[in-house]
Amino acid sequence: MLVVDDDAEITRILSRYFTTHGFRVSVAGDGTQLRQLIGAESIDIVMLDLGLPGEDGLSLTRYLREHWQGPVIIVTGRGESVDRVVGLELGADDYVTKPFDLRELLARVRSVLRRSSPALPAKAPMPNTGSRRFAFDGYVLDTQSHGLLGPQGESIDLTTGEFVLLRVLVEHANQVLSRDQLMTHVHGRDAGPYDRSIDVQIGRLRRKIELDPARPQRIKSIRGAGYLFSPSVQRV
Repeated sequence: MLVVDDDAEITRILSRYFTTHGFRVSVAGDGTQLRQLIGAESIDIVMLDLGLPGEDGLSLTRYLREHWQGPVIIVTGRGESVDRVVGLELGADDYVTKPFDLRELLARVRSVLRRSSPALPAKAPMPNTGSRRFAFDGYVLDTQSHGLLGPQGESIDLTTGEFVLLRVLVEHANQVLSRDQLMTHVHGRDAGPYDRSIDVQIGRLRRKIELDPARPQRIKSIRGAGYLFSPSVQRV
């Protein structure tokens, strides 16, 4: 685990708490240290503060999504929803606002790590076969390797959150899923009244698998109900 925060007291508390719960914790105080540690150590998850000196957390989130495929949790004192939404748009897998409860943060970290594990079993597997590959509209989703291949055989990069969301949609094809249901599957918690994280991740996923993300045909919005994945899905 890599904790990125310029507040020495917070990094001390997080390091001590997560170490007692079996994690190996590294600490970075800015973007330079983050880059050094990401390149030098085996990091399973990054907890990233937004209000860093110099290069801020949003810029570093963008860097991580371009150069590293592990999960990112934004931990920030910024209460404005726009910062959380932008962080999710850039590819963060979850967020926690300060002041935070350590037990909740631990639960969030464990939930994200479970979702990012290639060995993670499907929550609602389709019956009749043990295959872990699903085909739809020329795409192939491999739930073991977390890979997505496009119609031309090209590899499509997915963040942890995008992969889990697509897997849930594929496994529930032609079923309407509410935001709360998707939030439970993807983030392991209920959606708050102003929580747009699922909508943000749906938007990111549409940009990767829709011909026209502005007029989606695969991930459809059902007014007042949620979302529906419309393609025919087969195990392959």
